[in-house]
Amino acid sequence: MDILSLPHAVLTSSEWTSLRECLESGKPVSVDGQSLTIAEVIAVCLYGAKSSLTNNPTTIDQVQQSVDFLDQQLQLGRTIYGVNTGFGGSADTRTDKVRRLQIALQQHLNVGISLPSDKGITTGVVTSSSTAARTAKGHLRGHALPVAIVRAMVLIRCNTLLRGHSGVRISVIQSILTLLAKNMTPVVPLRGSISASGDLSPLSYIAGMLEGNPDVFVRVGTDNDNDNALDPIYLPADKALEQAGLQPVRLQAKEGLGITNGTATSCAAACIAIHQAQQIAMLVQMLTAMGTEALLGTAHNYHPFISATRPHPGQTEAAANIRAFLSGSKLSPDKGPQTQGLVQDRYPLRTAPQWIGPQIEDLLLAHRQIATEVNSTTDNPLIDVSNNRIHHGGNFQAASITSAMEKTTTAMQMFGKLLYAQCSELINNTLNKGLPPNLSADDPSLSFTFKGFDVNMAAYMSELAYLAHPVSAHGQTTEMNNQSVNSLALVAARYAIEAVEVVSLMAATYLYALCQALDLRCLHLEFVKTVEPAIREIVHEVFRPFSVGGEDDGRKDLDTLASQAWKTLLEKWVILSHLDLNDRGRAAARESLGPFLELLISHHHGHNDQSSPGMSPPPPDVDVNILPLIQEYQKRAGSTLSEVYDHTRAAFFSHQTTHDYISPASKTIYEFVRRELNVPMHRGLVDHPTFQSTEEINGSLQGEEQTQSRATKKIIGTLASEIYLAVRDGRLHGRVMEAWKRVHPEEINHSVQTESVN
Repeated sequence: MDILSLPHAVLTSSEWTSLRECLESGKPVSVDGQSLTIAEVIAVCLYGAKSSLTNNPTTIDQVQQSVDFLDQQLQLGRTIYGVNTGFGGSADTRTDKVRRLQIALQQHLNVGISLPSDKGITTGVVTSSSTAARTAKGHLRGHALPVAIVRAMVLIRCNTLLRGHSGVRISVIQSILTLLAKNMTPVVPLRGSISASGDLSPLSYIAGMLEGNPDVFVRVGTDNDNDNALDPIYLPADKALEQAGLQPVRLQAKEGLGITNGTATSCAAACIAIHQAQQIAMLVQMLTAMGTEALLGTAHNYHPFISATRPHPGQTEAAANIRAFLSGSKLSPDKGPQTQGLVQDRYPLRTAPQWIGPQIEDLLLAHRQIATEVNSTTDNPLIDVSNNRIHHGGNFQAASITSAMEKTTTAMQMFGKLLYAQCSELINNTLNKGLPPNLSADDPSLSFTFKGFDVNMAAYMSELAYLAHPVSAHGQTTEMNNQSVNSLALVAARYAIEAVEVVSLMAATYLYALCQALDLRCLHLEFVKTVEPAIREIVHEVFRPFSVGGEDDGRKDLDTLASQAWKTLLEKWVILSHLDLNDRGRAAARESLGPFLELLISHHHGHNDQSSPGMSPPPPDVDVNILPLIQEYQKRAGSTLSEVYDHTRAAFFSHQTTHDYISPASKTIYEFVRRELNVPMHRGLVDHPTFQSTEEINGSLQGEEQTQSRATKKIIGTLASEIYLAVRDGRLHGRVMEAWKRVHPEEINHSVQTESVN
């Protein structure tokens, strides 16, 4: 099945399932040149899964045939690029010293700049006598490719060599896989590849490792580098081979070129980027659903009719996913236009499917491009044993990876912009429909809880926007004008990974804010349930002298007045969220006296006045002074609002009822944050580690109790960091996919071969 015909979520779910099955089975990934999947690459490079050479005799035979055919061509005196000629713009030279030529290739490619610290060297002599050089020594950023990219690069290059078009012996491929299985990977410089004639320089460090070059260093990991593992050690390649029980490899004709002339490095980085980008795409849809709830938006934004009239598949899918994630929500039902305020939701919610849709379409195409590259031959020249030919071409040009990565980076920028816009509205109390400013649960005059996150999000978004510029436009002509067009695929992939990292920071921040906002929203609903009957009772008690007629009619009049009073009072309470609690209650009561002033006017004009909002005035012979009653109501209502909110808030801090209001899908994510990550609702200033409680100030909380009280508190950034780690290591994605499967049960048994391409 063609990847592009699949819904994005189905592909992502299938890949996640494949990854987990690969890890849970404990079986090594079989490398056969034909069927390596992105999920298997991720299992090996990010999760430490083992890999092994295929035992398929046909594959082994094809590899040997390519080696034999190359030898035959040399014996016949054929001229073969990179085997008995120079390289690139120097291909006009000829030599019969084919083995030395492969050494010469490594010499001209082992040119990357790295630091002693990249190789595990922590001591040494500073060769420069300048003070500046000595000072800079300990303050330089590392210049080695991340280990995960190197592991994926090694795996993918071996997969390519097994296709039988490269003339590299099986024993050489086996040696590379043996080193990978022993968690030994070369230290590869970060920069220096333009991905034109492949990723020549990075891949040359694999060859240097195999040769036992003492100035090529090998990182030796332990126990898959998990949290309990010892620190890795770094050995010169000759010592690493000795430790692995392998002999140095003397590269034969084309073997140096076969290892280095390909796109494995950029493809490796692209596998990581697209895998993580697909997870971000699903998370953004989940967060948009939660944002719709937190901002009291409507599920109608995502009604299928809207997408049916503009049937882009990505938009249709995104709308369906968000709508399904909202199923069962008490906060965001499928309601029509608003009767007050803005008639419809703001852009970040209402146009989310139109914003997300094109991005997931691009990610599907990017995924197909990378999945194709993983099982492609990217050498030059190519050995075609079946037709007895050697083809000179340009499969090493990695523009397909560049194309995939620039689509991925653009998608990340678009996702980040959406999260930024939603989060900005959530934190801003002029836009968030009654939530307190900065999502502070306590008095806003001394608590600015999430204000810093608003600034952080702007910083993240600015950096992300900078990263989103295309890399491909900046290629420079090089190598004797031979590489006049070059893809810069590895650079594009590195920036795509960086973009994913920045969006992950934004997603973690927004999710933390969402959980806080949902708690505050539900706290408000719990408050309303308690305070509304109390306010109604106050109205009945204070204005009972104004009830006329029989008991039933009098109660009806008071009920009408109480309803109007409560409606006005609640509107003012919501608007005044920027005030401290005691001030808020008094101000809300003071500013919501409209219904009672109407009653006063009606009483002044007598029975014939029809302006009374809720009840008839008392008969003229009944002497009632309404002003003291209004004053009494104002005082009692104001204090009741503050007292009930304070009591409700204290109870809510101890036991949140948020899960009773949000959708089951949102509940999955909310409870993961609150329970599994142990990131609690933030109570405000009292939760800051250096805040001293009244008990501490008075000395009633001392010694171990005081130490324990402070030790359990975390700064806000640390709590957001917990969520960020869960975004990056896949734990949160697992919950998102769990939520998606619950709302799409028809897709659970949907059999998909995610990596096959027509």
